[in-house]
Amino acid sequence: MNSTTPGYRSIRNEKNPVRSFGPIADRTARILILGSMPGAESLRAGQYYAHPRNAFWPIMEMLLHDGSTLSYTRRVKLLKQSRIALWDVLHSCIRAGSLDVNIRREFLVPNDFSEFLERHPLITQVYFNGAKAEEYFRKHALPQLNPDRFSLQRLPSTSPAHASLTFQQKLGAWKVITGS
Repeated sequence: MNSTTPGYRSIRNEKNPVRSFGPIADRTARILILGSMPGAESLRAGQYYAHPRNAFWPIMEMLLHDGSTLSYTRRVKLLKQSRIALWDVLHSCIRAGSLDVNIRREFLVPNDFSEFLERHPLITQVYFNGAKAEEYFRKHALPQLNPDRFSLQRLPSTSPAHASLTFQQKLGAWKVITGS
């Protein structure tokens, strides 16, 4: 990303810039799951969805494994074996705390999806982990892409801040990624 990238804003002089992780993916991925930006707990741990009350990994373990808790390394391997890529819509942003509602829109920078999708040509399905991930993708990434290439679907956020659904309700909605 540089000053010629569409939507780019310098954040060097701003307080609390946060940067997302690189994608979890290999060339055989057919599904891409997108969050918005890692929360503070994930950033501290250097792992996607590290907050102990986030339902993402328990849901993936239920859908793709036997439901037992795996190490982060095994979770990453499980996603790749299941041909699922994981990334965030935003490359960087200014945000106080962990909530998406605190992201300062004037300083968000999207990830480079054109390059990513070029390197992962089998991806045909994109699922959003919550409304903000979908909103940011549609506004900041989709205009540079061929929207006919893949289907897009929002799933309920696995964040503990999204408490209007139970774990079982979230799990039921997320079953769509495995076709079950």
